[in-house]
Amino acid sequence: MHRFGILLINFLAVTLSVAEPLELVYQWTQIGSDSENSVDNIFRHEQQNFGNETFSPYGNLPMGATHYEGRLYVTFPRRRPGIPATLAVIDTKSVRSVSNPQLAAYPDRLTNTLHLDYSADPKRIISVYRTKVDRCGRLWFVDTGYLEYPGHRRQVQRPALWVINLKTNRRVRRFDIPEEIVQFGYGIPNIAVDVEADKCDEAYAYIPDYQWRELYVYGLAENQMWKFNHNFFSFEPRFGRFHIAGLPFVWNDGIFSLAVGSADKHTGDRPVYLHAMASVSEIVVPNSVLKNRTLAISGEDYNERFTHLGPRGPNAQSSSHAYDEKTEVLFYAEVQRNAIGCWNTRHPFHAENHGIVHLDNMNMIYPADLTIDEDGTVWVISNRLPIWIYSKLDENDFNFRVWKQSAEKLIEGTICA
Repeated sequence: MHRFGILLINFLAVTLSVAEPLELVYQWTQIGSDSENSVDNIFRHEQQNFGNETFSPYGNLPMGATHYEGRLYVTFPRRRPGIPATLAVIDTKSVRSVSNPQLAAYPDRLTNTLHLDYSADPKRIISVYRTKVDRCGRLWFVDTGYLEYPGHRRQVQRPALWVINLKTNRRVRRFDIPEEIVQFGYGIPNIAVDVEADKCDEAYAYIPDYQWRELYVYGLAENQMWKFNHNFFSFEPRFGRFHIAGLPFVWNDGIFSLAVGSADKHTGDRPVYLHAMASVSEIVVPNSVLKNRTLAISGEDYNERFTHLGPRGPNAQSSSHAYDEKTEVLFYAEVQRNAIGCWNTRHPFHAENHGIVHLDNMNMIYPADLTIDEDGTVWVISNRLPIWIYSKLDENDFNFRVWKQSAEKLIEGTICA
């Protein structure tokens, strides 16, 4: 009991000492429920039909949010019919309304529109979960090519990696993921990009697959993809039980998120942190290993190149995580605790060195994505996903929220400072 009291005091000290909590930027009851001034009407309630589907506000559940130079890119994976755009954008400089702000399809409506017969089209995007912006001003994402409509699941086209130049809004690369890498695209939830600002042509994308528990690596210069397998990519059975918003359920999602750390002053290697969703463990591997296509396909035993750092602590299952270069802090979107966790990478990876910078059991139910922009601002989107899946959202309540805060302000007064 005495030990529990000490832990409780420490927990409260971490959570209550936050100087600057996350700031609410946007919130929606349902997407399209009150977007009367949408730039291209793509999410307007009045637009009932598009293609051969009928617009369904309830099916439009936002999953990812990435900010770059005044624009917020929001994703809507096609898990239900009635989604007019899987990739949308908000001009944060002109959209001032916090509640139910307008969205526009990105890069345009046509690229997001499905064919009437659901036929394949390399010029169109089928379903996107999360995105990343690299140091060179390019938006990276994987189009899973997969419709997850209940009872009507289908692989419309090959899953593909997209790269869009955000200065011109034009696609600079589309790479079909080969069938020998993966047969279906529905297990690809995220992406991380590893590139130096002065070597934009030498970028690498790290793509986790929670379904097949594999890691895919794409080299931009090589225009090739290879994959790694490892036991660390699997889920931890005892952490597959979740209890969120009063709903108990079991997930067995494997490798889910990757984050690229700072370069080592001696070797030049960057640590790549990764974890499974149904897990509280963090793994690290040098980026020189992941970039080595020869190693990946040689059959050589590379298991020891991956290091198990340890557990983050109880109930610390995380969707996305991101690394801030300036503070050297790794931030976690902790779905089980409706919180944002942190670890200062200059400290040993022990549970007692992990803190919480924001916790909100009322409004931050299921933080689905966490990204950090070019100014060191942390962006988080929460979407009440378990309620959407296993129960029913209150369509009159605010269900989806976007938050932001400077990484430096977010860790003030915490163990991660």
